Amino acid sequence: MATATTQAQELITCDLCIKPVQQFCNSCQVSLCEDCINKHVKSLKSMKHDIVPFTKRTVQLVFPQCTSHSHQRCEVHCRQCDIPVCIKCLTGPKHKGHEFHDMADIIATKKENIKKETEEIEANIPKYTAQDKGTENKISKFMAHYADLQKQTNDNRIQWHLEVDNIFNKMESLIQSLRDHHITTLKSCQSKLRSQNSSMNRSIQENKEILKSYKVSDVNNYQSKLKEFRNIPQIPDLPLPSLQTNTVQGRELSIELGECKATLTQTSLSSLTDDVSFLSFKELLEEAEVIANIPTNVTNLFKVACVGSDKAWVSGTDKMITCVDIHGAVQDTVTSTFKTFPIDITVTRQGELIYSDGNNRTVNIVRDGKTETLITTPRGWYPSGLCCTRSGDILVSMGTTDKSHRKIVHYQGQRVTQEIDKDEHGDPIYQGGIHIVFVVENNNGDIVASDRNARTVVVVDRTGKVRFRYNNKPPGGKESFYPTQIVTDSMGHIIVVDEFNDCLHILDQNGQFLRCVDNCGLKHIIGLSVDSEGRLWVGLYNSGEVKVIQYMK
Repeated sequence: MATATTQAQELITCDLCIKPVQQFCNSCQVSLCEDCINKHVKSLKSMKHDIVPFTKRTVQLVFPQCTSHSHQRCEVHCRQCDIPVCIKCLTGPKHKGHEFHDMADIIATKKENIKKETEEIEANIPKYTAQDKGTENKISKFMAHYADLQKQTNDNRIQWHLEVDNIFNKMESLIQSLRDHHITTLKSCQSKLRSQNSSMNRSIQENKEILKSYKVSDVNNYQSKLKEFRNIPQIPDLPLPSLQTNTVQGRELSIELGECKATLTQTSLSSLTDDVSFLSFKELLEEAEVIANIPTNVTNLFKVACVGSDKAWVSGTDKMITCVDIHGAVQDTVTSTFKTFPIDITVTRQGELIYSDGNNRTVNIVRDGKTETLITTPRGWYPSGLCCTRSGDILVSMGTTDKSHRKIVHYQGQRVTQEIDKDEHGDPIYQGGIHIVFVVENNNGDIVASDRNARTVVVVDRTGKVRFRYNNKPPGGKESFYPTQIVTDSMGHIIVVDEFNDCLHILDQNGQFLRCVDNCGLKHIIGLSVDSEGRLWVGLYNSGEVKVIQYMK
């Protein structure tokens, strides 16, 4: 119904024009002025119209016009024909014997249903709004995450460029050094030749003077230099170094000059398609298999740290750290500075051995057979678990001397860059106790720890915020979860020793359980490492044996 509003009053106007309303058609429910009454009746002349003063109007349903009978409205509904019909239609032959329903009742029922649907839709609007807000929050989270990934990529781009620049700076320095050495050697030889040549010319002149002389003393005093002049200095046979380069597209870059070699290898991603829709990963084997059994003769084998693809350092409960190859041959031995045995061992990216000495509060490195101190921990704290990061930094898990607190410290050289010990609520992340915390870095920058005191794997992101904890019993396991050594592989998998259940848990980087390795004769396992070929080296505590296990294809 049309209305016009003024400052003084609300004026009700005709539905067909803008004049004030005076009459009302009850049949059609239309407001009319005097001028529009005829216009309305003529427009619907086949219908009856009940025109009354507006003040005496009756609000009622407007039934549709019957198509079969003029001046009739359809106030009932034929159920068999499923159409509205008028009173005259009821008695006609077309609808004889049919069942009819009052149209008003049908409309009332349908309006009730519409009302209920409307109420339900209105009730769902807050839910849709909440879901929309949740989706918006997730979009913001994903945008922030991918922005962070882009930043990390750019940061790594800079770091890689610096690494490449460093490699080629060293190459240029080596070339300069080799050049200077070779030129100095050759010039020294040239100097000897020229000096000898000068001496020979002087000797020839002297001998010619003697030959001309008639003095007996000149001839008698002559001393031969022929032997000296016969030893002609030889030009040194200096090899010219050649520069060898090799590029395996998208996977490896290497450059070699003499005995100096540098290699950049991609280990985490095997390929990216043009549309970045799929990443090609290695797959876990349905059943892991042992490809080598290595006897080490180590008493109570505790730690394993792989070097490349075919060697590993191993240690037990004595001071000796031994390097064995995949055939069991001893390659090297180191006697640690520890009074009893090293707490943990690892290797740098260059293959140098690092071990922690709790008694002296030091982290030590072995270079060319000599032990050097890299880090000395603060008084009251001793180092335990160790990890060399991809950037060359060192993660050190440490505990207080009374063993009441544990934390992980990030060292860049001897400088502390991060300490991970409390969560956002101020609570300790790692539980105090007699057992050490083993630590390793994952491909995505997460710091993964095996907290034996809490019997839990704890994963924090690069900022130190806890991402998740894992302490599930393995399928069919008889004992509760008891983690010891822990590693990550090129696919970002987390592999942890479950000592009490004699098995290995394999998780994805988000803590989702993937597989259990329990079929390889793993009894009393503690030591664990992964080699450059992606194979696990598992140390058996009692037998001192190392099993090399293939678990990916």
